[in-house]
This record gives sequence, structure tokens and C-alpha cells, in this order.
Amino acid sequence: MRTRLISIRVGSLLSGLLLALATTALVAAPQASADTGVAAVAEALKEGPVHVAPGAEGQLSTAQADALAKKIKDAGKPVFVAVLPATAEFPADKVLSAVRAETGITGLYAIRLGDGFNAGADRAVMPANAVRNLSEAVKTGTPMDANTQLNNFVDQALPQVKGGAPASWGTTGADAGVPVGGLVALGAVAVVGGGGAYALVRRNRRKKEEARREAIARLGVVVDEDITAFGEELERLDFHPGEPGADDAMRTDYEQGLDSYDKAKQIMASVRYPEEVKGATQALEDGRFALATLDARRQGGPLPERRSPCFFDPRHGPSTEDGSWAPAGGAVRTVPVCTADAVRLRDGLDPAVRTVDTEHGPRPYYDAGPAYGPWAGGYFGGGILPGLLVGTMLGSMMSSPAYAADYGGGFEGGDVSGADFNPSDFGGGDFGGGGFDGGGGF
Repeated sequence: MRTRLISIRVGSLLSGLLLALATTALVAAPQASADTGVAAVAEALKEGPVHVAPGAEGQLSTAQADALAKKIKDAGKPVFVAVLPATAEFPADKVLSAVRAETGITGLYAIRLGDGFNAGADRAVMPANAVRNLSEAVKTGTPMDANTQLNNFVDQALPQVKGGAPASWGTTGADAGVPVGGLVALGAVAVVGGGGAYALVRRNRRKKEEARREAIARLGVVVDEDITAFGEELERLDFHPGEPGADDAMRTDYEQGLDSYDKAKQIMASVRYPEEVKGATQALEDGRFALATLDARRQGGPLPERRSPCFFDPRHGPSTEDGSWAPAGGAVRTVPVCTADAVRLRDGLDPAVRTVDTEHGPRPYYDAGPAYGPWAGGYFGGGILPGLLVGTMLGSMMSSPAYAADYGGGFEGGDVSGADFNPSDFGGGDFGGGGFDGGGGF
């Protein structure tokens, strides 16, 4: 194991020399037999992308592990691979999430446990569905040896993983065969420059924190307006569960509307990351459809079809048809529209577009920057939204690889999340039971 010189205060050249010698001994020494369990795996993965635990050396040779680690390091992606023996200290139903929690670094984690395989990733790094698909791809068919399976997985995963490799993977002098004297010099540089590096890390974190707070503040204004508009819609309907003609279906619709209203308010009261706003706008969209259904029942008309909300302003309610529209300087595309906006488009008039405040004044939400992506995503869903927004500022932002990392959560791939790790943001593997089994599958 390596030690982190940057965190140690060295008072003199002699202490620096002693520290370098100690570091060399630790690097050169084989892993002690006591270094087992999840904690040891996590410590190893903090220092490099591939770890083969004692008892699993027959699965992946040192040369194979080194080659796989080099591939991941060269790509600069936060991909962690562990090869573990199928023993009681690595419970199949918990080991994957336990390693992630203990490591404390956002990334894509793949574990070969005995002959089984599993993988999981933080949401900012790779969607859970993508992780599951990649995992199934390397578990289907003829059972593979560890080297083939892990390389296949890594080769497919690297182009899709977002974020960068953690700083703790930085190459040390010991890796390149640097003599002790070189380690002493490097230690001295680390001591002198450590304060500046730490200050830079803190400054970058402050900037990210400021950006997160600013994004939440912008989103809070817009969602509060949506919640207020939804409350006014509830009042306009003036429905009473005990009114003449009310039936159970109407009461169910009304309860759905009330529940959605409360859920949106609760989410916004506790939101910590911009991506969480999607839950509030999704709740409002569910509530609007429930109210539209309730209104149709009371009027005795046909029940509405479940459609996306009006593209131009979700407060208009569920769309009733599709219309042709093009943003300024963009190509024509089909978007879901409400009845009123459909009439405007047919008459050659501008639709009633939702505008939001920006530093340049009010702008349509789709030309106001990436902060409004989570707001729009809750209404329209991840699949349909990019196509609707092609040619707009928000659409351009959402198509960039950095978008999900910047606004999908509090940390990017490779960041140290520490105690702020949220297990619900880590997905892809099946942690509920069974876990790994012989033959490489679940």
C-alpha cells in the first residue's frame, strides 16, 4: 500500500527521508495476510483501478491485472475493478455496494466474485440501465475466464463512463523505479506544494458548491411558480368529494391531485441537488393529468389520453395534439402542444412560451442554459426531451458528455463523496439477494 505524502507534515529533511524509506518499504512489501475484507479492497482501489484480493490470484495474474489497470488509467476514467474470492468476508448480496461506500469515490465498480460478476455505478457516472446492459452482455453465453470477462466489460464501459480518474491514482516514483533519493525530492516538493494543491482543491469545490446552490435557486423560483399554478388549478375545479354526482373514480383523481401537490412541495423543501427537482415536476405532471381526468368525468366527456405536457409551457396542462415548430434558426420538429398553442401555430402566431429569468433578461426556458434541464426532464422524461430540444441552448448542453455530471448530482465521476454517498444514487447491480453465482451470472 502507498501512503499519501501530501497529508503528512514534514519538519525536516531527515523526517522526509524516513518517510520516503517507509513509503518504499510499504510499496515493495507484499500485501499482508491481514489486509483482507471490504476495507482492504477499498483502500487498494483508492490507489489504483484494479485489485486482486488474496485468495483470488488464480483468477487474474499480476501481468493481466497490470495491463487492465493501465488501460483504465490511460483512459482517465473512474472505473474500479476488484477480483475477490467467494468467501464469507465478501457476502454476495452486499459486497458491491459495500466496496463503493467504503471507497468513497464516485465511479463504475465491477467485481468478479469467484466465478460470478456484478457491477454498479453512481448515477452521475453511468445510468443504472446502461450498467445492467453492460453486465448482462459479459455474463451471457459461454462462461468466461476473469481476464476475458473483465476486459470485455472495461472495453465497452470506458467510452460511456463520465467523469475523470480520481487524483489518488497519480503515478508514484515507486511505480517507475525511481530511487529513494528521487522519492525524497518528490516528498519535498509535495510538502512545499501541498498547501497550494489543497487550496486549489478547496477552491474548485467552492466553485462547484456555488454553482449547485445557484442552480437550485434558479430552479426553485420556476418550480414554485408551477406549484402555485397547480394549486390555483385545484381551486378552480372546486371539487368536493361529497358533492352530488361524485363517484369513487372522481375522488381517486382528486386524491391523486392533492397527493401530487403535496409531494412536489415536500421535494422542493428538501432538495439538495438540481437533479432532484425532476421528482417535483414529475409529480406536478402526474397531478395535472389527474385533474384533467377529473374534469372530463365531471363534464361527462371522453377521458383524456395520457400525453406529454404542452412543450411550450407545462402549466398549460397535458398536450392534445402534435404541432410543427422550429426555434429561431433551427430546424422544424414535431412537439406536443395544448389546444390553444396548436391554434396559435396554425394561425402563424407565436406560441405562449414559458420564459425564465437569466442574466440577459427573460428567455424561453430552452434557451436559458443547462440549469433548467432537471425541471424540463421531470415533465418530458429523458427519452423525448433531447429530440424536442435539438438546436436550442438547453438541447446543446444536454448533448454534451459533461451535462449529466454537472447537473445530475452533487459529485462527478472520480470525486470523493465520503460520508455524503447516497446508496440510492448507485445502481446497476442486484443487491437484494443472490448476488453472484457460479458461471458468471445472477
